[in-house]
Amino acid sequence: MSEITGVKIVGAGLIGTSIGLALSRKSIPVWLEDNSSTNLRLAVEYGAGAESIENEPDLVIVCLPPDKTAVQIAEELEQHPEAVVTDVASVKGAILEEVKKISNHTQRYIGSHPMAGRERGGAIAAQADLFFARPWVICSESDNSEALYKVRQLVRLLGATPVELDYEEHDRAVALSSHLPQMVSSILASELLDRDQQEIELGGQGLRDMTRIAASNPDLWTQIISKNSKSLAPLVRSMADRLNEAAEQIESLAGGGGLRGLYQLLTEGNDGVARIPGKHGGKNRGYQTLVVMVDDKPGELARLLNEIGSIGVNIEDLRLEHSPGAQIGLAELDVLPESFEKLVSELNQLGWRLA
Repeated sequence: MSEITGVKIVGAGLIGTSIGLALSRKSIPVWLEDNSSTNLRLAVEYGAGAESIENEPDLVIVCLPPDKTAVQIAEELEQHPEAVVTDVASVKGAILEEVKKISNHTQRYIGSHPMAGRERGGAIAAQADLFFARPWVICSESDNSEALYKVRQLVRLLGATPVELDYEEHDRAVALSSHLPQMVSSILASELLDRDQQEIELGGQGLRDMTRIAASNPDLWTQIISKNSKSLAPLVRSMADRLNEAAEQIESLAGGGGLRGLYQLLTEGNDGVARIPGKHGGKNRGYQTLVVMVDDKPGELARLLNEIGSIGVNIEDLRLEHSPGAQIGLAELDVLPESFEKLVSELNQLGWRLA
């Protein structure tokens, strides 16, 4: 199997530029292409690659929105007859079917999808370590072992963890883990449009957590959802049925109904959360949460974290909430149960206010 000697990246956005940065740091020649001269120039100036390379690439990576991906894949397969072509679109099945209709060279196409990103997009947000230790799904119907080897090698070079699924398995998985949460978040956020502002101002971290991804690009998500509607629609319907069931349970309480059905629904939520992988992909361990009041001024949060480090306790997770009308923040710290009492005692001695 031959090693990667040159890479062409089509699309100098967040993903494309991040790939270019990582490969360039490993001295692999990278050729960038983008319809926007501004995006292209910015990515080149960041060191993600050059606007041209002397030799033909042996790997082409298409980093475009889903509605442009299939046509570009077909063009690259035709333009570079010796190259393997992959893409990073978050939907795989629909794109493969489109490519099959317009290209006779699908043996050199391997679909892939890095499970990584940032809330900010564009080359300006790119990071060379964006994919480090993140899953990178590889999908293939091709029996071309050389093509598959090239994409596996790409994933290893970027420090990602390869996960091999077929196209349908991938689309079902992302429908549940990514596309359904996006729909739920957007629908919840849309409920705020006609509400009294005073009601919204009472919203705490729970509302912010649930609606954070609702701020995502609607153009991009319209493309993603439309191309994965077959996998997503049943999940949305199932959730709608559960919400109707919850509404009936809640309405029955006003008429003196029992609590058992509602309690069971909430308990099933607890059980579902327990199935989500924990840190580093391991079992989701139970943590205890400590809330520390932090003055809203420079250096206070850093001081808290430094002092916890000196105590010798590891923070498993951290969330920060601001108190309405007060110049303090509430730092929610998740720690292992065996470290909880020690941390409470030490922080009290250091003068921190615990909520």
